[in-house]
Amino acid sequence: MTRIAVLGAGAWGTAIASVLAARLDVVLWARDLALAQSLSDSRRNERYLPGIALPESLQITGDFARATQDAQLLLAATPMAGLRALLERLPKDRAVVWLCKGFEQGTGLLAHQIAAQTLGATARYGALSGPSFADEVARGMPCALTLAARDAAFARDAAALLHGGRMRVYYSTDLVGVEIGGAVKNVMAIAAGISDGLGLGLNARAALITRGLAEIARLGAALGGQAETLYGLAGAGDLILTATGDLSRNRRVGLELARGRSLNDILETLGHVAEGVRSAKEVARLAKAKGVDMPVSDAVNAVLEGRLSPAAAVERLLSRDPKQER
Repeated sequence: MTRIAVLGAGAWGTAIASVLAARLDVVLWARDLALAQSLSDSRRNERYLPGIALPESLQITGDFARATQDAQLLLAATPMAGLRALLERLPKDRAVVWLCKGFEQGTGLLAHQIAAQTLGATARYGALSGPSFADEVARGMPCALTLAARDAAFARDAAALLHGGRMRVYYSTDLVGVEIGGAVKNVMAIAAGISDGLGLGLNARAALITRGLAEIARLGAALGGQAETLYGLAGAGDLILTATGDLSRNRRVGLELARGRSLNDILETLGHVAEGVRSAKEVARLAKAKGVDMPVSDAVNAVLEGRLSPAAAVERLLSRDPKQER
């Protein structure tokens, strides 16, 4: 049986490890030794995924060497901030797929660019993305994802390995498009939360999501991504879920900002990483460098940096001159 190592015992890592363990040989690695022991003893991850019982077949360890030793596929389930350090620890001959979405702070790099630097040109790697709340996946509810890699054979084979049960996995060679969709939708989810938090209504939310998707597609195209990717699961699908679902951490940030709470206070009480907060600045910088018009992203970044209030950001967007839709 193929052995898979899930590296990172946060909500999404724990969820996908639990689902895959029903039909594959899976080991879940937790960086925190105390957490690893707690998960192993209680068969629950109350810190990141409360109320979910972990299957007895799921192996759990805090020993990195043991987790990766015999695994044919590694799933990197860290936040973007921890991806580089994790990839640097991996055996260079092992295939890896990451689950995180966003940009690396400081460098502004996407995950595949970090992988190219740390793993080398001949490594087999890719991204798994799409509309997927960890809690629903862990409870066995249906979801559909996209696995992207520049190596078409690897993308196909890795997707086939992960596909099964109630988790449908498509494959793609558009790694850039999949990563841009996953990164920028978090920024748009903050915008949707602000809109809802200000009580602007369902019409406004629909308009915001639609124009947000147009921004994502424009940036994706400027970076070499494909339009069909951005209008698929990893783009539109993930955006719709994150901008409307109550389980969305990024949407929650927007809701709380609209209610007048400070960003620091929101993040302290959130309990999880909201990648949109970290990505907004990089999206604005990248859009400017590529000459891509992204007014919604710019407005979110201005709110997060304290240069605009949520209400003022909305007024700025509404005051823009009329133009042809594209």
